[in-house]
Amino acid sequence: MVRAVADRLKGDWLLVGGGLVALWLEPRRVTEDVDIVGIRGSAADRLDLLGLARELGLPIEALNSAADFFVYRVADWREQIEVFWEGAQGRIYRPSGTLFLLLKIHRLSARDLDDCIALMNRVAGDGSPLDVPRVVQALDGLPPAQDAALGDRRARLRSVLTRGLPPSG
Repeated sequence: MVRAVADRLKGDWLLVGGGLVALWLEPRRVTEDVDIVGIRGSAADRLDLLGLARELGLPIEALNSAADFFVYRVADWREQIEVFWEGAQGRIYRPSGTLFLLLKIHRLSARDLDDCIALMNRVAGDGSPLDVPRVVQALDGLPPAQDAALGDRRARLRSVLTRGLPPSG
């Protein structure tokens, strides 16, 4: 699907969520939908995307273009994206490590935490920049967790961010 967007739709697109994790961080990761949004944020982009899904025989529910709600809430999100894939008609961008974490911390399901850990492993391995103080500040600024499990996941992520990943093996 991602390749088809870049090859068949003009413009720039931002891939986030589980689809990005599967393609960038953890190939064994599966997802039920692809979170992709037009960078211009136009209704026409969204309709083009949904039309492409239909042409490819995919249910339009396989695309989650509502991710833009979370992306656009990050003031400098445009400065936090990098080209991930270039196609015949368009480009697919991915979030920086910092933006990736800022997008994940709000829900922080068990799978989201795994995705965050995969990102941290990637950053540790390739030396990509990560604004840890910014992510910790955003994490600390979230409303109190409504359940203990979410609170535990937030504490685990905060620990990994501030102390680093435990040695593997």
